[in-house]
Amino acid sequence: MFALDEIDKKILGELLLNSKRSYRELAKAIGISAATVISHVQRLESAGVIKEYTVMLDFERLGFELTVVTEMTVSRGKLLETQGEIAKLPYVCAVYDVTGEIDSIVVAKFRNRRDLSEFPKDLLSMPFVERTNTHVVLNTVKEDFRMLNNL
Repeated sequence: MFALDEIDKKILGELLLNSKRSYRELAKAIGISAATVISHVQRLESAGVIKEYTVMLDFERLGFELTVVTEMTVSRGKLLETQGEIAKLPYVCAVYDVTGEIDSIVVAKFRNRRDLSEFPKDLLSMPFVERTNTHVVLNTVKEDFRMLNNL
């Protein structure tokens, strides 16, 4: 585990809010020098804490009206290989290896029912997928992996 100091936490919090800002703007928001921000950001990048810079999209506004959570059981010890193949599918947002009666949970987004109807069929056509159970999300109360208040 990488140990964050208070400056790291402040920088990460600011980047999570808006990663488009310059080092100078970040420094001003935190109250430190731009050189200090650069040094900390480079350290966080080289340690792999900051993996990439991106934007947060509203997928519903882009036409992805359906989100599904699929439980999956995989046979013959082929879980990691199967999860790797599923992770490559373009509509898949997350693949989790979980404990309990199922082996994996997959989160995916679709524009319409036709696209969604192919998803369980695609999963079940994979050689080691034994069973799936797909749940359609009716209402998204929160979907934000930034964890702003937990650094």
